[in-house]
Amino acid sequence: MPTPPPPVAEQDDARFRLAMASAGIGMAIVSLDGRWVDVNPALCRMFDRAAAELVGRRVHALSHPDDLPLTERLFERLHGGEVAALDAEKRYLRRDGTTIDVLLNTALMRAADGAPLYFISQFREVTAQRAAERELRELNETLEQRVRERTAELEAAHRRLEAFAYGVSHDLRAPLRAIDGFAAQLERQSGDALDAAGREQLARIRNAGARMGGLIDSLLELARIGQAELRPVAVDVSLLAEWVAAELQDAQPQRQAQVRVQEGLQAIGDERLLKVLLTQLLRNAWQFSAARERVEVEVEGVRAADGLRFFVRDHGIGFDMAYAGKLFEPFQRLHGSEEGAGNGIGLTIARQVAARHGGTIHAEAWPGQGASFHVVLRDLQAPGGSTDRHEATETRAA
Repeated sequence: MPTPPPPVAEQDDARFRLAMASAGIGMAIVSLDGRWVDVNPALCRMFDRAAAELVGRRVHALSHPDDLPLTERLFERLHGGEVAALDAEKRYLRRDGTTIDVLLNTALMRAADGAPLYFISQFREVTAQRAAERELRELNETLEQRVRERTAELEAAHRRLEAFAYGVSHDLRAPLRAIDGFAAQLERQSGDALDAAGREQLARIRNAGARMGGLIDSLLELARIGQAELRPVAVDVSLLAEWVAAELQDAQPQRQAQVRVQEGLQAIGDERLLKVLLTQLLRNAWQFSAARERVEVEVEGVRAADGLRFFVRDHGIGFDMAYAGKLFEPFQRLHGSEEGAGNGIGLTIARQVAARHGGTIHAEAWPGQGASFHVVLRDLQAPGGSTDRHEATETRAA
């Protein structure tokens, strides 16, 4: 007669122990009084101990001393029937005393009548993962500290630069005021007595003083832009451009000008700085159209999802693109003062404003035909969240 199969319970137990022995994670059967009953090879490797060293020993003996209260609470909750299974992260000690981090899952097994039998525990080591996380946290903290220190250094450097700029401004303005004052007094008192050459020289003195004053103003503006606190708001760039054009026309009412500005150009940025940017670009177009009978300027652009792209095009004298690399560097002039050149700072200021808005600026030109300055502005984020934005759908130039 064939041998009858073992009872179902014995088959289930055999299959469970086979699965336990071949599992890739640590597994153990723990008695109700907290002692190892059976352990699998993966658990032995994890603790660097033989099965014979573990079986019969209290589980608490391998727990990290600081985690013993946690271990006791886990067993109390399971044994008391508060929960059927628990997950926790604990620390255990290997044979050599080193600590390992373990994710523990423990379930209380009960008989058919509900009586508690034993615990089944699974152990998954996460020591390397936790070490990497700690290292990453420490690295982040170190980087944050370095950023804070670097930011403090930059702020201190900006303050020193501002103090220097204002100091130089004051020290230079005082003699300039004296020179201009004496020249003006000389012109009033003795102007009629001077010949044409003398009056011309006197005018040159006053003009040179005015140019120097303008240069000082530009340098101060450049210093302020680099450290000014940004105040993001929804900005009507079209309205700003028209405002600047009106100011330029008011300053030179005798000049004929046609400035065409596309409506609806919107950006999210610092309104004061954006006005500075447009002032520099439109003034540049104005100055280098001096030889033309009429100033002609177009401001057009396109609204994109992340900001505004626009250009300022004039029909002035233009320049050779071979020298375009110098255009935005301070004190670089591609033309002489007789052709409308300023102090060589204006386009540097324009580039600085664009950069502070996360953008760029570049130029295209054709000698004798004019120039076009293309600006990309990224929307600035308002402190604490979003800034109300006008319609962000693309609006293309007509």
